[in-house]
Amino acid sequence: MSRASRQAIAIAYAVVCHGCFVVGVAAKVAMMYFGMSLSLGRLEWPWRWIANGALLAQFPLMHSYLLTDRGRGVLARLAPAGLGGDLATTTYVAIASVSVFALFALWSPTGIVWWQAQGPVLLFMSALYATSWLLLGKAMADAGLALQMGTLGWWAVLRGRKPVYPAMPETGLFRHSRQPIYVAFTLTLWTVPTWTPDQLVVAITLTLYCLLGPRFKEARFRRIHGAKFDAYSQRVPYWLPWPRPAGAAYRSTLETKDGE
Repeated sequence: MSRASRQAIAIAYAVVCHGCFVVGVAAKVAMMYFGMSLSLGRLEWPWRWIANGALLAQFPLMHSYLLTDRGRGVLARLAPAGLGGDLATTTYVAIASVSVFALFALWSPTGIVWWQAQGPVLLFMSALYATSWLLLGKAMADAGLALQMGTLGWWAVLRGRKPVYPAMPETGLFRHSRQPIYVAFTLTLWTVPTWTPDQLVVAITLTLYCLLGPRFKEARFRRIHGAKFDAYSQRVPYWLPWPRPAGAAYRSTLETKDGE
C-alpha cells in the first residue's frame, strides 16, 4: 500500500473517530442535564424498559469486551491493509462513542420529573455539573489525551510510524486516585440539575460499572507493569482519594527502592 493510501485511511478514521466522539459526548452532556427526560426514544411500557435495559447493558459490556485480548483482536481486524493494530485506539474510541450516543440519545424516557432545579439552585447545580465535566477532561489529559480521544492510532499511521503508548499514568489526578477518570465520570452522573426515574437508573447502573469495571483494567496493568503497578497501588487509593496510612506509604517506598 502506498503512503498516500495509508494517509487517506488515517484521515478517514480520524474524521469518523472524532466526529463520533463529539456527537457521543454532546448527547451525554445534553441528555443528562435534563435528567434523561428529553431523549429521542419513544417506546411505551413494557418495551421502553426492555430497550432501555439493553442500552444500559451494551455500554459497559462493549467497553469492557473491547479491552480484552479477544476484543483487541476484533479491533485489529477493523481496518484495511493490516492497519487494524495501529488504528486500534482510534477504532475503539469510535465504537465507544457510538455506544455512548446510543445509550443517551435513544433512551425512551418515562416522562416523570421528580425534581428540577430553579433560580440560584439551577445556577449552582449547572456550575457543579460543568465542573464535573472539566474534572473528567483533566483526568483524561493526565492519562494521555491522544490515547483517550483516539488520536494516537490515526496520527501514527498518518506519519508512517507505530503508535507509542503513554507510560502508566502516575501524575496529576493519578497521584490521588488510581481511577480519576471513573471518579469524574461518576460525578457527572450525580450532579445533574434534573432528577427523574430514568436518571436514577442510569446513575446507579453506571456508578456500579465505574466501581467494578476498573478492576479488569488494573489486572491488565498488573500484567504489563508488574512490580511498578503494585508499588503504585500501595501508595495511591483505588477510587476516592482517602489519605493513606503513613506506614503504607513508607513500606511502599522501601519496596520500590528494593526493587531498583
